[in-house]
Amino acid sequence: MPADQLIPRRILVTGVGANPGFGLTRSLTRLGHTVVAADANPLAPGFLLPDVVPQVIPLATDPGYPSVMAKLCRDLAVDAVVAGIENDLPPLVDMLPQLDVDGVRLWLPDAESVRSCIDKAAFHQVLAEHGIATPRTWRPEEIGQVPDGTGLVVKPRRGHGAQNVHFVDRREHARVLCELVPEPLVQERVYGGEFTADCLVDRAGRASVILRRRDLVKAGLAAVSTTFDDDAVRDLVVRTLSAVRARGVCCVQGFICDDGTVTITELNVRIAGGFPLAEAAGADLVGQMVNGLFGLPVDHDRLTYRTGVFLTNYVETLAVGDVAELGLTAAAKGEPS
Repeated sequence: MPADQLIPRRILVTGVGANPGFGLTRSLTRLGHTVVAADANPLAPGFLLPDVVPQVIPLATDPGYPSVMAKLCRDLAVDAVVAGIENDLPPLVDMLPQLDVDGVRLWLPDAESVRSCIDKAAFHQVLAEHGIATPRTWRPEEIGQVPDGTGLVVKPRRGHGAQNVHFVDRREHARVLCELVPEPLVQERVYGGEFTADCLVDRAGRASVILRRRDLVKAGLAAVSTTFDDDAVRDLVVRTLSAVRARGVCCVQGFICDDGTVTITELNVRIAGGFPLAEAAGADLVGQMVNGLFGLPVDHDRLTYRTGVFLTNYVETLAVGDVAELGLTAAAKGEPS
C-alpha cells in the first residue's frame, strides 16, 4: 500500500449521536485517524468514544451552522468533513466553495444529485424516468388517485430513519396523516424481503456494492442482517447509483418482493447505520472511502465480501454519569466566512 494511504488524517464526522456517525467514528479511529466528533446533542453517544475530539455544533437548520463549521475546521486543522446524518448534507453542499478554499475535503456528488436523493419525491421521479422499479408515489393532493385496496406508507419527503413513518390501508387515513406528517408523501407499501446495499462509487463512476438482508428491523434500523449476493439486486442498485450520479460512500435500500421482482425505495448519500456488517464480511469500506476522500485510487478488489455473514445489534448502556462533568458546551457562533 502506498505510504500516503497510511497518513493519519483529522476528519470531522457529523451526527455522531446516530448509528451511521457513531459507527463511522469507531471505524476511522481504528484506522488510526483522529475524529472530531460533532453533534447538536451534548449527550451524543459518539462524544464518549475513546480518543475523539467532541464538539457540540448547531442544528443544520441553524443560520449559524456554516460559520460555526467553517471556524471549527480552521481552528482544529480539520482535513475533511464526512456527514453521518442526512440533515447536514444541504448546508455542507452549500459550504463546498468555502471548505475548498480552506483545504478541507468533502466527497459528495453534485448538488442536484444530493437534492434528488434527500427529496423522496424527486428521487421517485428520477427513478421513474430511468425505468427503475420503485413504489408508486403520490403527493397529498393526489390521494384520490390511489387505487382501492392499496397498502400505503405516509412519510416525510425529507428526513432519515423511520421518523414520522406510518402504514395505513385506507385513503381516508392517509389524508388525516398528511395533516400531521411534515412535508408528507404517500407511497405504495411494498411487501417482501428488505435489503440494504452499502456502496462506494469512485470518481470515475465505478461502484462496489455490498448487499445485506435486513432480517429484523426495529424503528427503521436493522437489528439483524446477513450478507448475500444476487445479480438482479446488484444490477438494479448499480443502475440506481448511475441514475442519480452518486459518488462516494452511500447506501441504497429496497425490497425483493414476494413475486421475485426487485424494487428500490431510497438512496442515502452517506454511510448506512448497518455498514459494520460490510466490514465484518471483509469489505474495506471506510478505508477505501478515506482513499477516495483524499483523491487516492479506490481499490475495488478490497471491497469484495463474504456472503452468509450475520450481524446483530442491541441497545446497551454506554455510560452513566454527571452531565456537568462532560465539559461540553455548544460551539460559539462565528462570523460568516
